[in-house]
Amino acid sequence: MKSVLNWLDRQQQRHEWAALPFGVFKKFTDDEAGQSAALISYWAFFSIMPLMLVFATVLGYVLEGNEQLQDDIINSALAKIPIFGPQLRTQVHEISGDYRAVIIGTALALWTGLAVAKQLQRAFNRVYCVPRKERPNFIFSALRALGIVAFIGLGLIATSVATTIVTGAGSLGIDLGTNLRFVSLAVSIAINTALFTLLFSWLTVRKVRYRHTLPGGILAAVAFQVLQLIGTALVAHKLKGAQATYGTFATVIGLLSWFYLQSQVTMIAAELNVVLQFHLWPRSINDDPITELPDDELNEGGEAKPKDDAQPSEETTPAASTAPT
Repeated sequence: MKSVLNWLDRQQQRHEWAALPFGVFKKFTDDEAGQSAALISYWAFFSIMPLMLVFATVLGYVLEGNEQLQDDIINSALAKIPIFGPQLRTQVHEISGDYRAVIIGTALALWTGLAVAKQLQRAFNRVYCVPRKERPNFIFSALRALGIVAFIGLGLIATSVATTIVTGAGSLGIDLGTNLRFVSLAVSIAINTALFTLLFSWLTVRKVRYRHTLPGGILAAVAFQVLQLIGTALVAHKLKGAQATYGTFATVIGLLSWFYLQSQVTMIAAELNVVLQFHLWPRSINDDPITELPDDELNEGGEAKPKDDAQPSEETTPAASTAPT
């Protein structure tokens, strides 16, 4: 059995079409990204309602007097959660009361909802091998999480508005005919690609250029759209087996399963970006985990560019180079 595995290992290293996916899989397992995905889905489960309450409250003030648009945006955001979206919609409403109650309630809900953004930061810093001493402290992590949540909220609004415009093209005299669904899908994928590309660059404290996060952004956008299309069937299948055993708790299991699928896609896309940027393939199944990444951008040959201060100067004398410090 060992000889067969060694032969397969050698074969995948010789063929790029196999070496790249294996390199992503190897990095994924070395980073324990599956565990990170489980933690992200856990905190997403507890963050979804507080964040949606904040989302509805902010929309209520920004779009005051336009309740139809508010409902369209909230419904579009919750529609991304198969089966459970309509159930959650009945619980999503503006935080009401006097201004002090609204401010305090919104702040508490937002603080609770930041947990998932903080966990995403931890996961991405781990993927990019950021040393613990270089990771943001409690305060800066919370501020970054606040910015991430705000960006995701703006992304949801942009996607919802774009989808509404496409589906309402007929009222503007634009006849898309049978191509309406395809145009809507293309617009959603394009917007989500941009959102994921930006988000993947911001989730780590390491400086990562957008062109390095674009491949993962495309993968995540397409995969999320596919999950939207088949998500209802997947979640329904999960619920069918769970309801007989867990009853009403099956909803919790189904929702957690859905978040876990999305978290897995996110982590795979992040690992793909790192493997491509730092050319971490081909790799052997017996290779040690990667614990440090080059500081500099890679050149075209896939090797790290040398630092300027690492090159000895022609004016440096032997005496100077051997002088005690």
